[in-house]
Amino acid sequence: MNLEIADHPVASSADRHELIERIESHIGSVVLGKPEVIRLALIAFLAEGHILIEDVPGVGKTLLARAFAASVDGSFRRIQFTPDLLPSDIMGSSVYNSTTGEFVFKPGPLFANVILADEINRTTPRTQSALLEAMSDSQVSVDGRTYPLPSPFLVLATQNPYEFEGTYVLPESQLDRFMIRIRMGYPVRSEERRVLSSHRDGEPVALLRPIVSSEDVLRLQQAVRHVRVDESIADYLLDLVHATREHEDLHVGVSTRGALTLYRAAQSMALVSRRDYVIPDDIKTLAAPILAHRIVGKSFLQAGEFSSSEAIIRDIVDRLRVPS
Repeated sequence: MNLEIADHPVASSADRHELIERIESHIGSVVLGKPEVIRLALIAFLAEGHILIEDVPGVGKTLLARAFAASVDGSFRRIQFTPDLLPSDIMGSSVYNSTTGEFVFKPGPLFANVILADEINRTTPRTQSALLEAMSDSQVSVDGRTYPLPSPFLVLATQNPYEFEGTYVLPESQLDRFMIRIRMGYPVRSEERRVLSSHRDGEPVALLRPIVSSEDVLRLQQAVRHVRVDESIADYLLDLVHATREHEDLHVGVSTRGALTLYRAAQSMALVSRRDYVIPDDIKTLAAPILAHRIVGKSFLQAGEFSSSEAIIRDIVDRLRVPS
């Protein structure tokens, strides 16, 4: 369902911070040993961005997505992407009603608050592209008509970057629709032991119950937009963006959409960090996960050596003068 909220955010800063801490703690109870990953995903969620979770199989990509969905009191759909999946399978289609003699639109699984797009790189470019309008405009167009998607609307997609058999590389236009690209990584030994213990009686994520309403999420997202960004911070962000366009090792630098995305994500990070203003460290921390998948290098493929693009972004950040 679509929700309308008042023009003011959650009642007070204390209320906002309590909600954010509850969400982090709730997800952290099942996604063990990954507080940085959870925080990055939460930052993107509150900044109204979509999340691409990328890593080898079995390190918790789907678990993180399911934990986010289970924490929000909204509708959730999991779409398992396969080579035979069609655009109409996710968007919906018009079905002829013999009683009325008219075609009636039947919504597909995209019509939910939280979408888990599992193994998104296993489906064809045709179906991948069907997500573009949904992710950028929160709507879909079928048979010449436009249908709004529920609000809030979040896509958490997973993919395995090291598997090539039966997969289709995400095009740059699709990658650019994801606010953030996250890698899970292997857990440390002590946390992996906790994982073994926590799964003795089944999947812990199955026991999670919603702790935040869709209305609360919308208010938190609205609060992000009220976070102050000083002109010197905005100039620092633009210095970073323009440096990628002039870098000798890059064919393609960060777009204006990428700059706007980093701006909004920095506002979200400030809110999650219990501040109502952005600081340079917000830009520095988010630069690689927000921008690395938006650049194309001369010596590596964008979909291949992701670590190389991250290294270039970090090198640019290290060279830039930080505003005082």
